[in-house]
Amino acid sequence: MNHSLYLLGICAKANGLVTGDQILPSIRANKASLVIITNDASNRTRKQLKDKCAFYHVEVIESFTSIELSKAIGKTSRVACAIIHNALAKQIKEALKEVKE
Repeated sequence: MNHSLYLLGICAKANGLVTGDQILPSIRANKASLVIITNDASNRTRKQLKDKCAFYHVEVIESFTSIELSKAIGKTSRVACAIIHNALAKQIKEALKEVKE
């Protein structure tokens, strides 16, 4: 398992991320440190989240599939999540950067 997926699982257990209808309010309230969108998310969802994140200066990462993300966080049918725990968001960014290199 990818180290970043493992960190997402820890983040979910620590209540450090939100999914579904809670993503946009967390971005608007400046609680989200990082938003992860899956590669197979719809164009509408992708555009909506990217536009909102650009306006509020929240970093967006497009990675994983919906199956990988859902399995990592322990919920079904998820295509995006917002990390609200700053330290875990930083670790997830670093882990994803290492994978890309």
